[in-house]
Amino acid sequence: MKNIKDRVILITGGARGIGKLAALDFASRGAKVIVWDLNAKFLSEMENESIKLGTPVRCSICDVSVREDVYSLAEKLLSEVGVVDILINNAGIVSGSSFLNTSDEKLQKSMDVNLSSNFWTCKAFLPAMIRQNSGHIVTISSAAGLIGVANLSDYSASKFGVFGFHEALRCELSRSKSAIKTTIICPFFIDTGMFKGVKTRIPLLLPILKSEYVARRIVGAVLTNRKRVVLPRFVYTIFLLRLLPTVLLDAVASFFGINNCMDDFKGRKI
Repeated sequence: MKNIKDRVILITGGARGIGKLAALDFASRGAKVIVWDLNAKFLSEMENESIKLGTPVRCSICDVSVREDVYSLAEKLLSEVGVVDILINNAGIVSGSSFLNTSDEKLQKSMDVNLSSNFWTCKAFLPAMIRQNSGHIVTISSAAGLIGVANLSDYSASKFGVFGFHEALRCELSRSKSAIKTTIICPFFIDTGMFKGVKTRIPLLLPILKSEYVARRIVGAVLTNRKRVVLPRFVYTIFLLRLLPTVLLDAVASFFGINNCMDDFKGRKI
């Protein structure tokens, strides 16, 4: 079990949802937690809540989709703490409309926040990890990063990209015999505002996940250096289903209602 007391942990998009819950959990274990988010109101609320709990979390405004903002804030942070021991790339947005009904601006924003931000944070913090030959990078992908979902074209594309980037980065670190750990998290839909209105046809196999449960699994994966977490376990069948001809894969996905999950989606405005 990894000892995270006094370890510096940075969580992007961590002012609410699973990011916030994981941040408070890590802080309660003695870690020095830093949260980046774009929403000043939620950052302030989280900071106050963490102080009341006696486990203060440091909060900063950062638009992780803007490379210059990430590099500037990262440089300042590294000058103060030396190294970020655990980086959790959690920031994400969902447009939730069909491809042709999603504006160019929203398509680009999805890629910038969900995928490109991972490039900038890893570029900013990985060199210091490499110098000390220790660290941990956690990437939040999605079950929609393993199989395409109707009305999630930009989200699926970005999360497929995140999965591929994480895997390639893991292989590079392994080839260089680095001691840096990596973890990829691929959850089904979570009951946060980001996915408000989504539904599941077979909740016994594909339940809408509780945010507290997913946050616990993220924390647990870090503490035990687990490389991959797919939630729920039934989602692991996607890896086998991809061996089927495309027509059968699509039929199975339709049977389980995958392409109807977003029919009543409301979500958050982006």
